[in-house]
Amino acid sequence: MSNFLAKNNASEPEATPKRRRKLWLASGVAGLTGVVSIAAVGVATGAGAVGTDGLRWSTAQQVSRDGDQSAEATATPEGHKGKRDDRAGGDHGGKRGEDRGKDVPCDSDKLIQALVYANENHGGVLNLAKGCTYTLTRSDSVDGTGPNGLPVITENVVLKGHDTKIVRDATAEQFRILNVGRGGNLTVKGLTIKNGQTTALAVAGDTPEAIWSRFSNSVEATKAAEAKKEYLSLLQAKPKGIALKAKAQSAPSVLADPESNDGGGVLVQPGGTASFEETHIVANQAGGVGGGLANFGKASLYHTTVADNTAFLYGGGIFNAGVLRVTESTVRNNDAIIGGGGIANGAAFIFREDIDGGTAWIEKTEVTTNEVLGFGGGVLDIEGNTTVRQSKVIGNTAVLAGAGVTAAGDDSTLELSQVEIAKNTTAGVGGGLGLGFGAIANVEETKIVENKAGFFGGGVFNGTGEATFRNSEISGNRAVGPLGVGGGIFTVAGVIDLEKTRVAHNFATLPAGGVFNFVGTVNLDDKSAITANKPTNCAGSVTAITGCFG
Repeated sequence: MSNFLAKNNASEPEATPKRRRKLWLASGVAGLTGVVSIAAVGVATGAGAVGTDGLRWSTAQQVSRDGDQSAEATATPEGHKGKRDDRAGGDHGGKRGEDRGKDVPCDSDKLIQALVYANENHGGVLNLAKGCTYTLTRSDSVDGTGPNGLPVITENVVLKGHDTKIVRDATAEQFRILNVGRGGNLTVKGLTIKNGQTTALAVAGDTPEAIWSRFSNSVEATKAAEAKKEYLSLLQAKPKGIALKAKAQSAPSVLADPESNDGGGVLVQPGGTASFEETHIVANQAGGVGGGLANFGKASLYHTTVADNTAFLYGGGIFNAGVLRVTESTVRNNDAIIGGGGIANGAAFIFREDIDGGTAWIEKTEVTTNEVLGFGGGVLDIEGNTTVRQSKVIGNTAVLAGAGVTAAGDDSTLELSQVEIAKNTTAGVGGGLGLGFGAIANVEETKIVENKAGFFGGGVFNGTGEATFRNSEISGNRAVGPLGVGGGIFTVAGVIDLEKTRVAHNFATLPAGGVFNFVGTVNLDDKSAITANKPTNCAGSVTAITGCFG
């Protein structure tokens, strides 16, 4: 098991410290819905008034990760222009002078002008003023995805900061900060992107409970259990939300592409690419998905912090429907209402088309203290493919299900390797890991420890999914409510394979404390153990588990 701690060099000195916030159901919704309408002012008009002649620079260079190399210097032996990885620093033979970029004074109008010029002249490198705060007060909406505080990026553009901030003025009308359009390629280094805000998107009855009912009947089951009625048969049945979704296929609203409400801080459109290094995406708010970042194209984050962002629907910190890579970064203190407080890969609805999850790769990253009213407090995958490696998912909260990590939908695949899922809490089911309606999880060399659920599955809740645990540990988890069952694992109508895995020292109010199985299959190899759980290891399960005693 890895003891990795993310080495995040982008910790903003003035980032809001984590307070033990109450979930912002009342105050957050009011803040999102009680907003003023946008009366955008054209960016191009403002830029033209000042002129761009003083901001010309050579655009002959191939824009690399940090824009320091010329086309000739980056050419590969086959003649293609490559991108170098500059993490080690140093000068690698790039041209000096104008080819290294254009300095932009500490003036938001000058920044807007420079971006307009870059879009009109095949891109370029912008060196932003050291220690400067570029405060944006107006916006533009030129392609239907705005309003945006800065021009939509449509070329190869590099923004290089030095303790530099780009901030929406708190008194300005609502707009996001950055938008990368089709064909745009944005590289950001050394910036803080802060205080972007988009208006709330009407939910049309898509409540967290309604959405989760598409993947699990756990809410109905817990209500039945509280009323002292039969509840296990509810968990076994096909989630009733499937029928609700089938009735809504003809709904006129389709969310296949981003909406103007998505991406409070940054939006990456289909066909766009963005990379962030040593950057802070903080204190942004989206009325749709992706409080900090909404990615529908390709996005990568390295040594970057995504913190204190909120989303009205999915992905308080990050939402992904494309290709996402997060490496050696921190995702913390973000909030969402429906799903994915920290990171959401995909979104589900009742009255609109789903946004299928893309491919998300999360490595050497900490996902901590994020909150959601629905499901997936730390990381959520809906009908996508999510890989988490050498990372920590700690201290996240969800009201309904899956406080740490959640996968839902029969096309959802979750790969966890050398991950610590610890001290996450839900009032519902699945304190550490939650699987709903056919999701598949492959878990290797991972610790699921000290998580808490109010009802079923303190460590793991599996509702008709399939999970394999290899060389892993599920221990010290608790199902603490008056009807808490399955402190380590609660599985119903699904498959659990334990290979060289230990399920120990878990607690539940009612038996079984270790593994509770109802009409499912639990396979236990001879190198795995279910031991020292309270009040029992497996006794109390409706369906027997071969090889488990006590």
